[in-house]
Amino acid sequence: MSAGHDHSHASTSFDKAFAIGIALNLAFVGVEAFYGWKINSLALLADAGHNLSDVAGLVLAWGGALAGRLRPDARHTYGWKRGSILAAFANALLLLVAMGALAWEAVGRLLASEPMAGSEGLTIMAVAGVGIVVNTVTALLFMRGRAHDLNIRGAFLHMAADALVSAGVVLAGALTLWMGWVWLDPVVSLLIAAVILWGTWSLFRQSLHLLFDGVPDRVDPQAVHDCLASLPGVSRVHDLHIWAMDTSQVAMTAHLVMPEGNADDRFIQRATELLHDRFEITHATLQVVQVPFTQPCGDWHGAFRQTQEPKPHVDLASNHGVGHPHPL
Repeated sequence: MSAGHDHSHASTSFDKAFAIGIALNLAFVGVEAFYGWKINSLALLADAGHNLSDVAGLVLAWGGALAGRLRPDARHTYGWKRGSILAAFANALLLLVAMGALAWEAVGRLLASEPMAGSEGLTIMAVAGVGIVVNTVTALLFMRGRAHDLNIRGAFLHMAADALVSAGVVLAGALTLWMGWVWLDPVVSLLIAAVILWGTWSLFRQSLHLLFDGVPDRVDPQAVHDCLASLPGVSRVHDLHIWAMDTSQVAMTAHLVMPEGNADDRFIQRATELLHDRFEITHATLQVVQVPFTQPCGDWHGAFRQTQEPKPHVDLASNHGVGHPHPL
């Protein structure tokens, strides 16, 4: 077997962001709990419990990120990288449950339509205003990593969602005190819950997909197959598998059927670099065989589109791949 592995995939550390976010949110939970107890506001006490779940979400995400940095051993040869996928999935579940609870409470308040006392309403608005600042600052700490790491995206969505909830509380509270619309607060809460559920569903779906070794959305398996099949000397691609090692790294294995058997280390190295540059596959293992001797693990390979036209070949020697404008 010939293998090429790209281990230069150290992810950006968000340890400082997690530490700051957890500290800010714990302090905010203390403020909410204190004022909720002081004015006997069930709404503030309930929201303090909700924000405590945000701290749990951040701890989950941080734990997943730390687990991914643990060194591999003989019994865990990939390390604990899957921890970040589990954290993203748990964060999505936590957010879905929290928004379900918010919607349930909003329906209850909509049916009750109890008037809001002026002093209590102003206190709730003031505390929610602090929540906007805390949650927005925390969300901004994770903004730059949300596009490339599903776990970081989960933390970002969690905090951005709470900033939106707090903004809704302030707006609805102000209009309720001004116009006397007691129905507005629960209606705004339901709208916010719907928006957040819409955004969270993608995180839930993607993390569940990766847990079952699904191909990451950003990788086109057909394009990977065609790229490998176009390599010089390759007559067929056999037993191709693509999966996520964690929320930011992709692994792949494949058998390259080369009847002439003319693959050397340089061929494997350049093929691995091509996979990295074109598809961001960070851990590729290629096995070169003259005749395939194993049965594919599934029949999905047969779903690839067939063509009678001769396939263009990637010229590794000249460093230019078909459809790849940049040299390797």
